[in-house]
Amino acid sequence: MKKHQLMARTHSGDSKRATDSLSAAGAGSHSKTSSNTEQQMSDATHSETEQWNVSEFQVSPAAGRTRFHDFDLPDPIMRAISDLEFEYCTPIQAEIMPASLAGKDASGRAQTGTGKTAAFLISLMTRILQNPAEKKRKKGTPRVLILAPTRELVLQITDEARQLADYTKIRIVPVFGGMDYVKQQNQLGSDPLDIVVATPGRLLDFHRKHVVTLNQIEALVIDEADRMLDMGFIPDVRKIIRSTPPKGQRQTLLFSATLTQEIMRLSEQWTKEPVTVEIEPEQVAVDTVEQIVYIVTMEEKFGLLYNIIEKKELDRVLIFCNRKDEVRRLTQTLSRYGINCDMISGDVDQKKRMSRLNAFKTGKIRVLVATDVAGRGIHIEGMNHVINFTLPHDPEDYVHRIGRTGRAGELGTSISFADEDDAFYIPAIEQYLGRKLDCIEPPEQWRIMPEAPPRKKGDDPEDIASRPPRKKRSSGGGNRRRKRN
Repeated sequence: MKKHQLMARTHSGDSKRATDSLSAAGAGSHSKTSSNTEQQMSDATHSETEQWNVSEFQVSPAAGRTRFHDFDLPDPIMRAISDLEFEYCTPIQAEIMPASLAGKDASGRAQTGTGKTAAFLISLMTRILQNPAEKKRKKGTPRVLILAPTRELVLQITDEARQLADYTKIRIVPVFGGMDYVKQQNQLGSDPLDIVVATPGRLLDFHRKHVVTLNQIEALVIDEADRMLDMGFIPDVRKIIRSTPPKGQRQTLLFSATLTQEIMRLSEQWTKEPVTVEIEPEQVAVDTVEQIVYIVTMEEKFGLLYNIIEKKELDRVLIFCNRKDEVRRLTQTLSRYGINCDMISGDVDQKKRMSRLNAFKTGKIRVLVATDVAGRGIHIEGMNHVINFTLPHDPEDYVHRIGRTGRAGELGTSISFADEDDAFYIPAIEQYLGRKLDCIEPPEQWRIMPEAPPRKKGDDPEDIASRPPRKKRSSGGGNRRRKRN
């Protein structure tokens, strides 16, 4: 099994509990019965942990690399790390964990796929285990609050947290908008909780109604602060932070893909003497992802996509398009040609989006087509291929897209199609990456369109394969297409 994948459990009950945890993340809450069941299972695994010793988890020292053994982590956390087959820390983990484990504030420049989520989760869970609550807390009073801009990211963080807390009694509750309001409300008020992972809007709503209390927060994480800023969430974040203890009386960790002047000003307001760690974005993209750019015409795109999926026998592929209508048409066309696929975009409601993501994770769906916004928080273990059917206009979106693969040190492949229009965006992407992209011609046989199946009633007459080519952009102005050998 590949490193960084969750290993299948062999002792009874764990598989069911892992499934229950994922279902709880999707549904937003446990019922009272399932909550009691999870607690009993947690007690059972905690008992097993007492019989486990870190000596069973051997990782040899390596020059220039930091092991998780090099930190004083509790055995339950180390056992979960062993199960996940984490051996050596990623750069941001090695740099930020000494400070975060010591209770210091920190600001980190790191994108998804760098291991930052595990870095702050391990630190905060260690804090909870090594410093038990001194008195019984009221219901709806968490010790740790993690803020994230999107529902998808909340669910991703919750999933990783539950895996790392597998041998502990730490209780984690996801809070996000769009669905299951009453269930989430009941979950927050059912038992004392340790960690809340939330989007700002839904959390603020629960706080106003006194469902959740934030005045005993010991540690606060603000993840993807730049996205919070872009999406207009900072006013809500300010209100939430004002409800927590003042800086200096809580630990604050802030992460952002970019540390602009505005983000740094927010960091100064919310943190006290933070340690600053910066992981270059191009390091994320270049080191672990093979990047292939195929020069094609608009008419050749679908045939090339179909042949790549079929001839390479890809069993799990994430495809990005720029617009919702492109996502819809491409999904319809792939389905018509016999490819098992589905789509997520802003037009898909949250319940369907989560159901399709789970189907993709479990292999029930072979191909998932997505927009940037819908695909931002996707985290799928073992997904080795991302395809840009259309290149994004923003170079940062390119890095986020290909960051869906090659995560946490694993190798991945990104394939991009550059047609008459998309080629204009390559220079900006190259500048952002700090390196040239190798643009090549695809094999001739891969350009051949498959035989079209007969149309069925309800097929979109303007699907990708039959759509007329777009008008070419005028060559006037300063943005001339670069000539490539």
